[in-house]
Amino acid sequence: MTTLRRQRPSRLAKLGFALVFAAAVTGAWDAGGVIGRALAATTEQIVTDRNTGLALFGFDPVSYFTDAKAQAGHAELELNLGGAAWRFRNEGNRAAFAEHPEIYMPRYGGHDPVAIGQSIARAGHPDFWVINDKKLYLFYSEEAKIEFELDPKVAILQAEANWPHVRETLTP
Repeated sequence: MTTLRRQRPSRLAKLGFALVFAAAVTGAWDAGGVIGRALAATTEQIVTDRNTGLALFGFDPVSYFTDAKAQAGHAELELNLGGAAWRFRNEGNRAAFAEHPEIYMPRYGGHDPVAIGQSIARAGHPDFWVINDKKLYLFYSEEAKIEFELDPKVAILQAEANWPHVRETLTP
């Protein structure tokens, strides 16, 4: 585990992260295998691998947009943002994410929007994803992805309505 991932976020980093999510909820900024408790399946605002501290379990968030598939990132191309370590396939993807994380970061911190619509924080899986209206959404299961795809507008409206309450239950 790198030193980068073992560091606790500073108060300034936590404040910046809180501002990112506040902006995401207002629409000014788009932020973008877990069976859990009845009310929450995960406790982090950005879904990370509990063993490694990696966001998206080490997959490159930019690759969803550029390659239309989940691609593993490389350890030597890590970037710490929002209290999570993000990995990238190449320097270009890392630079793009660093410059515009609001474009590439999964919505709701990588939580499943269908579950968020039900007031549950459930970690999305990097293999179940959709880009809708230029935003990346991750899903807990193929079934949740299909449910979202049937009516994305309704799913997003429900998630947006519930996200502020759900987010309050999560650790920054």
